[in-house]
Amino acid sequence: MLDLINNDIRLQSFNLGEKFQSASPFPHLVLDNFFNDAFAQKLLEHFPVFDRTNAMNELGLAGGKAVNTKISGLNQTYKELDEFLQSDEFLMFMTIITGIPELLYDPEYIGGGTHENLEGQDLDPHVDFNYHPGKKWHRRLNMLIYLNHEWNESWGGNIELHSDPWNRDQNEFRSFMPVMNRCVIFETSEKSWHGFKKIQFPENKKNLSRKSIAVYFYTQNRPVSEIRPEHSTFYVPRPIPDHVRAGYILNENDVQELKDLLTRRDAWIKFLYEREVRFSSESGILQEKLSHALKRGKLYQIWRRLTGANNKK
Repeated sequence: MLDLINNDIRLQSFNLGEKFQSASPFPHLVLDNFFNDAFAQKLLEHFPVFDRTNAMNELGLAGGKAVNTKISGLNQTYKELDEFLQSDEFLMFMTIITGIPELLYDPEYIGGGTHENLEGQDLDPHVDFNYHPGKKWHRRLNMLIYLNHEWNESWGGNIELHSDPWNRDQNEFRSFMPVMNRCVIFETSEKSWHGFKKIQFPENKKNLSRKSIAVYFYTQNRPVSEIRPEHSTFYVPRPIPDHVRAGYILNENDVQELKDLLTRRDAWIKFLYEREVRFSSESGILQEKLSHALKRGKLYQIWRRLTGANNKK
């Protein structure tokens, strides 16, 4: 089954664990030519056509990113990929190169699947949801496979791994282009901040898009020191561009970028506000039920004392 992986990577698998753990800003690996060339090309050739109905973001807004989580039902090539990802051999391979034991495959591909980003798309630095929504497994690894024969670093869209996007002056990050058959694997934790800058193709490349496959792995347990309360994906909106400073004259592109940043920030604030209202409402209902339960319990004890029920055997 592991024949789908490049033989050179399989041969060095036992040496990759230390490289993964020592990487900064957090544990990760970048493996070029991950699949054998023929299979990687088949994944690209049978990649699903962009579907606007699959292009809704976390805020419920239509965008230029199409996601398809029905991997096994796409075609025979992706069914083969799905069978490969859930095989015991591959899960053991992932344990060997990351040091994380007893990894679990997600047949629902929640948040994963095929991802296609069009011109103008970007992804703010974020940490991912930390538990599987249904099974409540701990999310442990992200595996991203890129399928783009043509790419230039100046086009944006390069995956960035950040140390601390909250701290603009001290934030350190590593950047990797999403080139054909490159696999990026990183640990999912409270410090695994990642994203990519806006995709901006030159005029003669507007027909291109950023294609990738995202796969997430879980475990039933994780080290106690790493366990945190359950949360959804959380984003840090990108700051105002460095070149916008006192004395600088804004051009049309600058104005549009600032509008986009503010619109996104406002949408995120609205999302958090609505979630806070929902949580407050649910909390109020629970508190009311608890209060009633406590009152009933107190009245029951009074009744027992009055009736002498406490003295009956």
